[in-house]
Amino acid sequence: MARNDDKFHDECGVFGIYGHPDAANLTYLGLYALQHRGQESAGIVSWDGTRIKTEKGMGYVADLFDEARLRRLPGRSAVGHVRYSTTGDSLLENAQPIVNMTNKGPLAIAHNGNLVNAAELRDELEAEGSIFTTTSDTEVFLHLMARSKAPDVVHALEDALQQVRGAYSLVILSREKVIAVRDPQGIRPLTLGRLGDAWVVASETCAFDLIDAEPVRDVEPGEIVVLDAGGIASSSFAMGRRTAFCVFEHVYFARPDSAVFGRVVADSRRQFGRRLAREFPVAADVVVPVPDSGVFAALGYAEESGITYGMGLVRNHYVGRTFIEPRQAIRHFGVKVKLNAVRSVVGGKRVVLIDDSIVRGTTSKKIVGMIRAAGASEVHMRISSPPTEHPCHYGIDTPRRKELIAATHDLEGIRRFIEADSLGYLSLEGMLQAFGRGEHEACAACFSGRYPVPLMPVIEQPSLFSLPFGAPDEAEAEPDGETAEALQAALVVPGA
Repeated sequence: MARNDDKFHDECGVFGIYGHPDAANLTYLGLYALQHRGQESAGIVSWDGTRIKTEKGMGYVADLFDEARLRRLPGRSAVGHVRYSTTGDSLLENAQPIVNMTNKGPLAIAHNGNLVNAAELRDELEAEGSIFTTTSDTEVFLHLMARSKAPDVVHALEDALQQVRGAYSLVILSREKVIAVRDPQGIRPLTLGRLGDAWVVASETCAFDLIDAEPVRDVEPGEIVVLDAGGIASSSFAMGRRTAFCVFEHVYFARPDSAVFGRVVADSRRQFGRRLAREFPVAADVVVPVPDSGVFAALGYAEESGITYGMGLVRNHYVGRTFIEPRQAIRHFGVKVKLNAVRSVVGGKRVVLIDDSIVRGTTSKKIVGMIRAAGASEVHMRISSPPTEHPCHYGIDTPRRKELIAATHDLEGIRRFIEADSLGYLSLEGMLQAFGRGEHEACAACFSGRYPVPLMPVIEQPSLFSLPFGAPDEAEAEPDGETAEALQAALVVPGA
């Protein structure tokens, strides 16, 4: 299945709650707020005091869960997950939370991220007799915990965490506990909140806003937080390492009303736009965002430059994952279904078009053409992040490196391809300064190629953009097709 919007995609959102009589319903609302993080599947697992109950399926949260289904999820604790799959394995068995009966009792786990050593660990576990029921790397956690000789769930989890490498924000439901975990670099977000006497945990604070929970603090990198009848307990399994907060969360993934990594996303995007205006000024009449992720960067650009801000593109928010095209071809139909230009805003104007990123360039080219067709006299493209030259290995669905236009074209080559009058990207230094984190604190590997967690020397993780094979950050090192086919069997689907 191919992507139809030429964007990077985050692969999931997680939510958990302990100590509330309406746990499943609140989890449903939390997942509803996190729907932007994954639209492929959704699931909720609750603990009713004697057993774990599971409801999950393929599709949107609001379509999957009704009152009758939520009534089948009694109990005072629950965890939930929304997922965006990364290969053709868009199947119900890969929907999360993943539930297993283990020698530590029943466990349900929801994961945002990606393990870089999942294939190696899976091979070892299968050689020792483990039987996997999914192709997700998330299941590796459960098998490592079950194999641990530790007497309880928390210590078994600590054993498992010493063996995995990569990005992971986890929520785990056991008999009488909800456990939250964040990897030592803190690559993916995870936040702790309070709702009366209940504790909640979520990928983003927008999930708390919907249920009137109060944010308390982030789960720290390398921290295990246990929520149970005794309240809250915290322990460290790998604190003190350099952090690597994913800057792309602020560029594109997270909702602008969320606080992620201790900073409101909308504020970061506005600063990206201000910095971009200083680095790439242009004489123009109107600043137009590519909605929705370009809106706050465009506001910042307009404020800094003094150029009028205008909503020159309107997005249709009711587009499904697929649509039926007419028999007679319509130019740029796929983009027009989602975006349409406002002629009264762009007609006869010199337009500064603001977007968060360019992946392959195909969508940007169509949008530039759409703005011109609406009567713009000039179109100047400005991108509120640096050129994306490298794939992500930490829980983002990205193409192979050679499919990223910035990896194969220089600035002028990209400008010519998208047919803009000028093109400017925010510098890496400028982005990190606006983000408020240096490169020693942030993960910007998709821009710089400097990966904070060492990668396995095998193949790129699979992607719905393509089936990527080859060295993780060297396009010229990719194997030929025959070798790639031989390697495909080693792939493990990222669980987030």
